Amino acid sequence: MLDDLLHPAHHAGPAPRDEDPEPRTFTERAYRALRHDIVCGKLQPGQRLRVEHLKDDYDVGAGTLREALALLVSDALVTVESQRGYRVSAISLDDLRDLTDTRVRLETEALRQSIRLGDARWEASVRETFARLSEAEAAGLARDPELWETANRRFHEALIAGHASPWTRHLLDILYRHGERYRHVAIRLGATPGFDRDVHAEHEAIFNAALARQEARAALALEAHIRLTCDMLIRHASENRGRTSGAI
Repeated sequence: MLDDLLHPAHHAGPAPRDEDPEPRTFTERAYRALRHDIVCGKLQPGQRLRVEHLKDDYDVGAGTLREALALLVSDALVTVESQRGYRVSAISLDDLRDLTDTRVRLETEALRQSIRLGDARWEASVRETFARLSEAEAAGLARDPELWETANRRFHEALIAGHASPWTRHLLDILYRHGERYRHVAIRLGATPGFDRDVHAEHEAIFNAALARQEARAALALEAHIRLTCDMLIRHASENRGRTSGAI
């Protein structure tokens, strides 16, 4: 199963950066910290989230922690069962396929709309975020994955910022976090033999088509980019099924 690939805390990513404004409340601080640890795999899929233990780990009161967990339930990163408490949401190939298909539909249409409607400020934001992403990729993903993840998220957000739909942006933000969970699994797996990927070239193709206002080409490049993590994990599962206990 896919969740077998997630291992104890030493595989988790580094602590969150100050990429966003400082949390305004204890609830927001706990929410961000828990979300980070779920996305990076420190809190593993299916793991029981016991309030009496976590409140000490995250240095907040039980009430505050429950509020943070409720926010994570709304993000579908945590599930709650009557009389059984909270658990980290499970992951699976079926979930990854559904997540990928849904994100492709929403994000490619948002990109098309942004290309049609985006103004000079939109173009400038896309250029700026792509430049920062390129710097992070030139430095190497392995050197600072948290820096790359921040730059990657901001580039994807900039691409669709010309589409004036708060609901679309909200839903894509949730889907992006779930996609990030699976990217961390893919990173821990390493490159599958025969699976070559140039992430910078993928981003560059999207960037060039978007600024050239070639919406069909940009949408196709974005779809291929989003689907590659799913394709890599499916290939890994196929090649390892029955051979190792860690197969997806």
